[in-house]
Amino acid sequence: MLLKTFRWSFAVTALGLALGVWYGGWTAFGVIAILAVLEISLSFDNAVVNAGILKKMSAFWQKIFLTVGVLIAVFGMRLAFPVVIVAVTAKKNPIDAVNLALTDKDRYEQLVTDAHPAIAAFGGMFLLMIFLDFIFEDRDIKWLGWLERPLARLGKVDMLSVCLALIVLLITSFTFATHAHQHGGAHADKAQTVLVSGIAGLITYMVVGGLSGFFEDRLEAEEEREREGERPAVVLAGQAAFFMFLYLEVLDASFSFDGVIGAFAITNDIVLMALGLGIGAMYVRSLTVYLVRQGTLDDYVYLEHGAHYAIGALAVILMVTIQYQINEVITGLVGVLLIGWSFWSSVRRNRALGEAGETAEAEDADAARVP
Repeated sequence: MLLKTFRWSFAVTALGLALGVWYGGWTAFGVIAILAVLEISLSFDNAVVNAGILKKMSAFWQKIFLTVGVLIAVFGMRLAFPVVIVAVTAKKNPIDAVNLALTDKDRYEQLVTDAHPAIAAFGGMFLLMIFLDFIFEDRDIKWLGWLERPLARLGKVDMLSVCLALIVLLITSFTFATHAHQHGGAHADKAQTVLVSGIAGLITYMVVGGLSGFFEDRLEAEEEREREGERPAVVLAGQAAFFMFLYLEVLDASFSFDGVIGAFAITNDIVLMALGLGIGAMYVRSLTVYLVRQGTLDDYVYLEHGAHYAIGALAVILMVTIQYQINEVITGLVGVLLIGWSFWSSVRRNRALGEAGETAEAEDADAARVP
């Protein structure tokens, strides 16, 4: 199962490292390896969240996620996205932006860094909405019950998550955004940029997430009718899966913002960046499918909670990085620690349930022996 799921990741790793050696020698080999590890560490929580969504989709759409989705993730977000940033911010056409990325790497890095406030606001708001909608939902299984129970009661208030997200955006716009970090340690007033980008991120979440949720609800209703002997739900299943796929791609894009920006701390060579982050993206995709096929989220029920708390932490970090630089190691460790904590809590829960089951069986056996 492990080899079957990760075989394409292994193949892309070998090809990417080989291309790196051909392009820039063994130094490029090391840079690509570091970038791949950076991407995996920053996006591990992404894999857990993706798995929670992907397990609802058919095998066909899981394959689409691993093929078309990978092309979007690697070539779209890790290669084309930084070029688009340069094209928009520098008001250049895409060909000139690519030429700039290949020939004037320092200027290219400067333009991408200066565009960070808009990127962070868009991605931060999208991720914050995912986190808020999760913690305000009343769930049967609760990890941090002392916190999640009162939040679930508050979640009964309509549009609470949207209101809180807008409040966070306003506070960010009039605090961090007024002294936004720019290339070379300079600061600039980016309040309007952050406000517009944050609203765009919120709208994107509501449109894509709303459509996927709408068709998912329709699918469940049609499946219920099918069980009762009425018409099948093939068409609606396709619509639901399609919008869930779009939701996954936007989610992956939001997660990749910090990886793309953080990669400049290691290199400003767009070729090495695309190879390293692309390899990491492949492993995140494969890990997502592995978690689904192994049923890991069903066995370790708090993993999804830990991943969503990591999303909330990442959203806050993205907002703070509008003004302050935060080391990517810290960003990655926050997610790893939260998921590790939730995994250990799941293990302890399973162990306690197992011991309780053994005790109950022993008591039943003793009762059966009593004449």
